[in-house]
Amino acid sequence: QVQLVESGGGLVQAGGSLRLSCAASGSILSINAMGWYRQAPGKQRELVAAITSGGSTNYPDSVKGRFTISRDNAENTVYLQMNSLKPEDTATYYCYCNVRRWGTQRYNDYWGQGTQVTVSS
Repeated sequence: QVQLVESGGGLVQAGGSLRLSCAASGSILSINAMGWYRQAPGKQRELVAAITSGGSTNYPDSVKGRFTISRDNAENTVYLQMNSLKPEDTATYYCYCNVRRWGTQRYNDYWGQGTQVTVSS
């Protein structure tokens, strides 16, 4: 099994910063990609940032220039630095990992439990 443990969420004022982290553990052979999604009440879950094993990144326009994703491949950990936070960033943030496990041939997606980010006006 693969487990993802997230941390770093909290309550901040608009314009502030938070740094989220997510550590993957378990029978991991290799990780193709890691990243973050978020979901606000009444809204669809949306991509926030993603990073491949080769370092390529992907951001939606809503967070470009404010959020930065990075990873520590040796520790199977992904980070999300969030700057200039806005109230509309308020959501539950979910870590994901596209993983090939020992004894398998395919990559599968795994999800963390979510961490709450609240940005006050």
